[in-house]
Amino acid sequence: MKKIDNTKKSSFIKKLFVKLCRIIGFEIIDQSNLSLPVSNRSANDNLSDLGKNIISLPMGETKISRPIKSLDIIIKTCTSVNLVTQNKKRIFEQEKSEYTFRTIKSLVDSLKFGEEFLKNICIKIFVIDHNSKNEDLEKIKQILQRIDIEFKIINLNLVKFNQIKTLDKNNSIIENNMKATMASILTSFNIAKERSDDLIYFVEDDYIHKEESIIEMVSTYEKISSELDRELFLCPVDYPYLYKKFDSSNILIGNKYHWRTVNESLLTFLTSKHLINKYWKDLILMAENEHSPFETPLHKIYEKELCLSPIPSLAIHCTNINSVFGLSPNIDWKKLWKANEN
Repeated sequence: MKKIDNTKKSSFIKKLFVKLCRIIGFEIIDQSNLSLPVSNRSANDNLSDLGKNIISLPMGETKISRPIKSLDIIIKTCTSVNLVTQNKKRIFEQEKSEYTFRTIKSLVDSLKFGEEFLKNICIKIFVIDHNSKNEDLEKIKQILQRIDIEFKIINLNLVKFNQIKTLDKNNSIIENNMKATMASILTSFNIAKERSDDLIYFVEDDYIHKEESIIEMVSTYEKISSELDRELFLCPVDYPYLYKKFDSSNILIGNKYHWRTVNESLLTFLTSKHLINKYWKDLILMAENEHSPFETPLHKIYEKELCLSPIPSLAIHCTNINSVFGLSPNIDWKKLWKANEN
């Protein structure tokens, strides 16, 4: 009987302590079952409160001094060209439109997954399209309508981009494809400069995302930017080619993922309006004059600014199976592909 009384007493004290913690804003962890009784959550849940704090166990709390106000997702699409400068087939060997549809669906699903977490952020989607079929554009529109977020589809007119200079490839088709790609990039940068207020996520239409991708990228940006007091570049992909360079990397803890510093990326990346303005001339140089490699001006920016890549990857780049710029290691590519079937 005494043992029962002691148990009841212990339970009463625990409940009283939990109530007190709620009043003063403290959180406690019950290590016997990894529960957080103050907030009625589990240690494996997303414990962060966007704009206020990011909690990473067992590291503790990061107070947010750099809250995110808005996110513009700018997607560059072209369902009529498989690979801009190659004749190879992509993994899963589908029509190009299928990669475009699944890319957009994965982003929509990721936004849905994070809807409650991201509710205080203004989110808009821009699609910059070149030469896709009308039925493909209609399908893109239908996918975007599955979520209550403002979106706009912009049709690219190449006639307006005579200033763009491509490298001579002795192939007019490839040169025209590259010009369209550069025009799309230039348009995306102009949208970021003229219409965006805070974060911008530039996305190419062959990147299929995990459902937690947007939450992880936005919360990690807040966390690390607050900790380091600087703006960032984030890349969603753990590119295989970077493991062949043996460059030194620093490892940081984001919200739920590890992130490492990288010196290179392709053209799917997230950054801030501040850095767009700061490096405007460099970005425009990349969009108007073709370099080899294409991203050279961007990589020069990374020599002065931090670019981070997640471990493991938050998205897969659907290129040819042999491409070093493609499939990230230690990811179930087929599962992610199937999960985003329309």
